[in-house]
Amino acid sequence: MNALVPLLVIIPLVGAAITLILGRYPRLQIAISVSALTAVTAAAAVLLTAVDETSRPIVVKVGGWEPPFGIVLVVDRLSAIMVVVSALMLLGVLIFAVGQGLADRDRDTPVSIFHPTYLILAAGLFGAFIAGDLFNMYVGFEMLLAASYVLLTLGGTGSRIRAGVTYVVVSLVSSLLFLGAIALIYGATGTVTMALLSERMRDLPLDIQMILCAALLVGFAVKAAVFPLSFWLPDSYPTAPAPVTAVFAGLLTKVGVYAVIRTDKLLFFDVPLAVPLLIVGGLTMVIGILGAIAQADVKRLLSFTLVSHIGYMIFGVAIGTELATGATIYYIVHHIMVQTALFLVVGLIERVGHSTSITRLGGLLKKAPFVAILFFLGALNLGGIPPFSGFLGKLGLFEAGAASPSPLVYVMIGAGTVTSLLTLYALMRVWNMAFWRPKEDVEGYESPLMESLQESPEQQNGSATGVATATGTTLSTSKLMVGATTGLVTLTLCLTVFAGPLFDLAQRAAGNVATPSNYVDSVFPKGSSDGTAPKGSSDGTAPEGSSDGTAPGGAP
Repeated sequence: MNALVPLLVIIPLVGAAITLILGRYPRLQIAISVSALTAVTAAAAVLLTAVDETSRPIVVKVGGWEPPFGIVLVVDRLSAIMVVVSALMLLGVLIFAVGQGLADRDRDTPVSIFHPTYLILAAGLFGAFIAGDLFNMYVGFEMLLAASYVLLTLGGTGSRIRAGVTYVVVSLVSSLLFLGAIALIYGATGTVTMALLSERMRDLPLDIQMILCAALLVGFAVKAAVFPLSFWLPDSYPTAPAPVTAVFAGLLTKVGVYAVIRTDKLLFFDVPLAVPLLIVGGLTMVIGILGAIAQADVKRLLSFTLVSHIGYMIFGVAIGTELATGATIYYIVHHIMVQTALFLVVGLIERVGHSTSITRLGGLLKKAPFVAILFFLGALNLGGIPPFSGFLGKLGLFEAGAASPSPLVYVMIGAGTVTSLLTLYALMRVWNMAFWRPKEDVEGYESPLMESLQESPEQQNGSATGVATATGTTLSTSKLMVGATTGLVTLTLCLTVFAGPLFDLAQRAAGNVATPSNYVDSVFPKGSSDGTAPKGSSDGTAPEGSSDGTAPGGAP
């Protein structure tokens, strides 16, 4: 079983190398990429089943070197959940991208570049989730940065290059902050292995812990797009091709949220973070959704809703109880799936409606009823309408907040309720303008005769549905694109159908996270390298203050 852990990173890296060599054979590239992500999904599912049955993390000491001197990879319930969900989303988006490439004949996304870069991004993502030390988490982040810049600028258009430059500058600043925080932590404790840091951090004065915690959180907050460090996201993501935007929106910001949860529960559980995180989470919710309401472009609108809903996750982290952490994990899974699916739906809208601006869209309910259904389901889910997973996730967070009452928590519950309603308003505005409104009501509407003159002969014969670009090139949809989008929307519905078992799994994962001794004992089964037994682990109990499900110093 332990052999599967490094394969989560090795398989995508080997696949990236092979696809790079096979640049002239696009069909082989596709087969290798799909096979690699399918293998990772299967391996991650097996690991999740194993760690859930044993309730013990699986630890791999790379090269046989004992921690903290060697690299250690750790898979517990939380990291296994994140890898499984991420692999599923990456696989679904890859199928969409393959369909788009076949339809476009790879004009915008050259296959020879796309596939190896996409697999490197996957390897960095999985590596960050299973890293047992801060430096290798940083390495995973840097792999993401390098690959995401290439994906963001595919096609080489001016808008993509400008967005890519902004994205890279902000990401590099975030990486420098993260690396500086790692240097400070190493200087203060003499290690970057998280299991050992869990012990040594408590020996530091509280003010030093707070400084180290703040240094890490700022770096993670940029990557997670937490207000006010989220300014870069709405201008960066919408310019990329639809598959790239879907992956970025669904997954990349969640790496930052995962890092916040991991370090908060494992390293800084004595640091009082509740009040600042609640304030930041509330501002992220409100400012993000207000920005979404002001948008006329669907991609930018969804980018702002992405920022807004990060606030719900920060809210759950701020409460700090086991119940809140479980609800946060469920909400992360929900948001990854729904946000990814919605961006793929918008990719279909762009091709069917020739635009993503709601001022130029209309009549799509009649023209593309199936796309309308896909968008409507995603909108209701993201807006939190019962009985969808968006409602269940928010309800879980609000229940956790009500169980840890304080005036600020009640304000946050109110802000979360208003944000959910405004999210629904913004998305239903898109539905009304793009799908429900007749095409004839759109300003500048041209008659069907004029539109037919702009279409290709294939479209006039009914063999393709396309988008006429400014250069006269027609972009068509394909069955693979529609099928991949339908599959991801179906997965979002499964979060509702199987909400009970999934919530239970999330709560079990939260129980692991809330008990650092379980993690520490798995990495150091005979005690830490300095000869001391992990604190709180001698009797198998959680650290002081967490036995009742609350986070020491974290709950308001």
